[in-house]
Amino acid sequence: MLTRIAASLAVMALVAAPVSAAPARRVIVKVVQAKPPAPMPLPPAIPFHEIERVAITTELGVITLDLEGKKAPISTGNFLRYVDSKRFDGMTFYRSMHLPWGDPPNGLIQAGVRGDPRKVLPPVAHEPTSQTGVLHKAGTISLARLAPGTATGDFSIMLSDLEALDADPKSSDPEIQAGYAAFGHVVDGMDVVRKIWDTPRDPEAGEGPLKGQMLAAPVKVLTVRRVALPEPGPLVTPPAP
Repeated sequence: MLTRIAASLAVMALVAAPVSAAPARRVIVKVVQAKPPAPMPLPPAIPFHEIERVAITTELGVITLDLEGKKAPISTGNFLRYVDSKRFDGMTFYRSMHLPWGDPPNGLIQAGVRGDPRKVLPPVAHEPTSQTGVLHKAGTISLARLAPGTATGDFSIMLSDLEALDADPKSSDPEIQAGYAAFGHVVDGMDVVRKIWDTPRDPEAGEGPLKGQMLAAPVKVLTVRRVALPEPGPLVTPPAP
């Protein structure tokens, strides 16, 4: 069983006690994003479809995702604002988190506009998985955040199922109740996700739980663009920011 709590650490951090055997053991997952810099003005939302496909072209290959515009319109709309304004171009995948239990690949990779405040847009409202039904499975894309409602332009892609990041409405802890906002999944390019996850890490880089999880040579993202679908479905009205 996995238990969710939040902590104030840089970007999306995960710390867990090693689990060697019984699934009954509990582990603690901590996920956060650093306090974002002053945001840029929010560009107008461009309409999107119920399923919106995007291609992340990296120096190691292309990752193609389908975003759940109907189920998670706030998170999808936020991501597409960065895509359409080309703010993701030139960013990097900078982190590879390897879980100390289970069979590899297990964990996540993380990318975003950290380090360039000119590209950061205002944060968006939180969409819990209990509301959207989009869960943290292998290949899922999810927004990084500090407190609920602080997500901006950092995101992660799961290498394995991480139900600890899903919302748990029955919990007495507000952070665990909220969970994290998943909003799509990889449809092609998990081999590229794995290449990024396998990229060497700097054992001395990062602070606290992030130490040893930062890539020695971050993987550059060349472009992120929408990809036309043969039947994308109806348009979704962009939600108010």
